[in-house]
Amino acid sequence: MPLTVEKISEGTVIDHLKAGSGAKVLSILSNAYPLNKMAALIMNAPSKKFGRKDIVKLEGVFLDEKTANRVSLIAPSATINIIRNSKVVEKRAVEMPKSLSGTLRCPNPKCITNLERAETTFVRVDAGHLRCRHCERLFAPEELA
Repeated sequence: MPLTVEKISEGTVIDHLKAGSGAKVLSILSNAYPLNKMAALIMNAPSKKFGRKDIVKLEGVFLDEKTANRVSLIAPSATINIIRNSKVVEKRAVEMPKSLSGTLRCPNPKCITNLERAETTFVRVDAGHLRCRHCERLFAPEELA
């Protein structure tokens, strides 16, 4: 018997997540927002684009730019759908920005940002790497999220 997930009237649906990445995305979101209303994680749903995909639905949550940028590190092909009055009013693809400031921690334990009070900044080098502005090390997006 198939499980039916209830529609949300106000909130956000993050679609086209690569199968297996939904739990990590939900973790990012639960750190940024209090999930005190319905939150659904649908895993391994059929997808024409990927074969299988994950979907995250959040009632009463609307992503800010910093959180959407963090999601883009885990799910660069995701789509964010804004729902109002049970209808999709905005649909946009996530896009990894050219630089990220103050939202991530540098994985390099010797980076100055981990030793002193300095804001982190990562600059996108290409689709698969970001460089810490302070220690100059390259990181894959999933290492930062």
